[in-house]
Amino acid sequence: MLRDVFAIFVTDDRPILKCFSLICYDGTAGYDNLILPLLRRMSYLEELTLHLHILSDSTFISGTHLDNEILGHMPRLHTFSFYFASENAIVDSTIRISNSDIEQTFANIEHRQIGCLIDYYTCRRLICRVFSLPFKFERLSKITNNIPNIVFNSVTDLELCDKYPFKHEFFIRFARGFPFLKSLSIDTILAPNWRCREHHLYHIDWPSIVEYPHLMSLDIDSANSYYVEHFLNETKAHVSRLTKLKVRYEDLEMGTKDFTRTETRRNCANVKRLIVKHCVVYPKDVCSLSG
Repeated sequence: MLRDVFAIFVTDDRPILKCFSLICYDGTAGYDNLILPLLRRMSYLEELTLHLHILSDSTFISGTHLDNEILGHMPRLHTFSFYFASENAIVDSTIRISNSDIEQTFANIEHRQIGCLIDYYTCRRLICRVFSLPFKFERLSKITNNIPNIVFNSVTDLELCDKYPFKHEFFIRFARGFPFLKSLSIDTILAPNWRCREHHLYHIDWPSIVEYPHLMSLDIDSANSYYVEHFLNETKAHVSRLTKLKVRYEDLEMGTKDFTRTETRRNCANVKRLIVKHCVVYPKDVCSLSG
């Protein structure tokens, strides 16, 4: 589909194009051979919006890259909103790139209000995110525990994915950073590790209840059963607008104590669509859970 879009532009020279927006939420390997050649033809551009997840082992998005490969070809550009997530292989595990390393590369660029986030996604791959502020896009994916101290007011759809578990204190920061979140999916097989002196905290109410006032869709099918407890237990979180829930049936059954648990009724009250992988004959208590 992305190739078809670029084929139209390649056959139609547009030297006076002044505004261009390209938002691709899926990963693309066509940045170097499709996107860059197209952008370099837009010398009259005044406004540019880009949201790209780049799959490449050679391209690393930094301020220097943007200046040399894009901005240097657009002398009239005055508005540039962007989000780049470049996913690269780790060649040398002894070299660790930090946020400050990337931020320094933006020193000579006119559009300096930027954010940076580097995640070592696996032992062999890292994701470097650079984005303009204020953030203007609706979706983010593969976000880890390493969230910056930034409020993303525009983000309504988000995927959390990490080899490490997400603890309750993370969700307190998370809810503040994404106050208008509507759809959330979580991918981690681990529950939080509790030290011996903290293990009792798993079984008692947390002092701070996490508020998700706009969350309508929750996918925890690929997450540890711990997250059923976090989101559906009203002593830990409030998700009063939740209407769509994707979850493993056995986790839901356990977390709601066979659909009879009082603490889970409030957060399940508005669920209209329950998605499980396998065919299930639901007991009558499933319907009464929200009653």
